[in-house]
Amino acid sequence: MSANESSTGRVLSVNVGAVREIVHRGRVRTTAIWKEPVAGRLAVLQESLAGDHQADPRYHGGPQKALYAYAAEDYRWWEETLALLLGPGTFGENLTLSGVALNDVLIGERLRVGTALLEATQPRFPCWKLGHRMGSPRFPRRFLEEGRAGAYFAVVEQGDVGAGDTVETVSRPSHPVTIGLIARLNHADVNLARLMLQAARVDLGPEEWEELLARVRVGTQPA
Repeated sequence: MSANESSTGRVLSVNVGAVREIVHRGRVRTTAIWKEPVAGRLAVLQESLAGDHQADPRYHGGPQKALYAYAAEDYRWWEETLALLLGPGTFGENLTLSGVALNDVLIGERLRVGTALLEATQPRFPCWKLGHRMGSPRFPRRFLEEGRAGAYFAVVEQGDVGAGDTVETVSRPSHPVTIGLIARLNHADVNLARLMLQAARVDLGPEEWEELLARVRVGTQPA
């Protein structure tokens, strides 16, 4: 896909959740990972989706993680792999999308979702809460290993969104760093993943990109 080429998908579900208490390793903790589909349209605010909540704003929500999206195609893969029925919002996403290959979305790519304009910022790096939600403390690691992490978005232009809305690529940066690449690197070399993520947010020259990509090729080779 070229920098100016558009692709379209659609919103299957818009999901929000409230903070609840759970018991984890003998301690009472809080989480809002349980998200449920809602009817009608919701406002896309600067740092969150209207009606949604985060238990720990240090790691969820905010300007760089205003909305989290997950692909219906990846849900289908998990359903076949786990032999489970997984409804929208199971992984704690605000937007369940169809026809959008989130792994191929570039860091900094802008998508028109409903009337809002969103910008991809990073993949999801799951914590223990996803493991609790899925009933397996090992699931977060597997989630990373399988490279189906979903994507966080910042809000460039506020608007509103509802199920059935079109998702359209508006612009793509010239660098080659995708959501999927950062997710894979984070599993193999977290420091290199952070470096690439930072590099994608600045304007590097061709020689600098070639040097970084050479490091990526070495860093992702099997031991």
